[in-house]
Amino acid sequence: MSDTESHLRKFQKELSSGLAALMLLAVLARRGEPMYGYQIAKQLEGRGEGALAGKQSALYPVLRNMHGSGLLDSHVEPSVSGPPRRYYQITPMGREVLRSWTEEWLNTRDFVESIVTGDRA
Repeated sequence: MSDTESHLRKFQKELSSGLAALMLLAVLARRGEPMYGYQIAKQLEGRGEGALAGKQSALYPVLRNMHGSGLLDSHVEPSVSGPPRRYYQITPMGREVLRSWTEEWLNTRDFVESIVTGDRA
C-alpha cells in the first residue's frame, strides 16, 4: 500500500466515524419504522461507496451507543431464519438531534467545499 493510499484510508476512517451516527439516524427517520442492523446496512450499501459502505460490523457499536444515549429505542424479535433480531427505531429526541446535526453537517460541508474548491460564497 502506498503512502497516499494509507493516508486516504486514515482520512476515510476518521470521516466515517464522525458521520456514522448522522447517517444511521437519517436512515431510520426516513424509513419511519423499526429496522434491524442488516436492513440498515443494505440501505447504506445501496447508496454506493463512502462512509460505512461494506462495513456492516461497524454499525452495531454506533447503534448501541445511540440507543444508550436515548436517540434510538430497540426491541428484540424472534426470527424464523436465524437468531433473534434487534430492531431499532428513532426516538423523538433522536429526531431533534438529527435536525441539529443535519444543519451542522450542511454548514460544515458547504464551508469545506468552499475551502477545497476555492469558491467564494
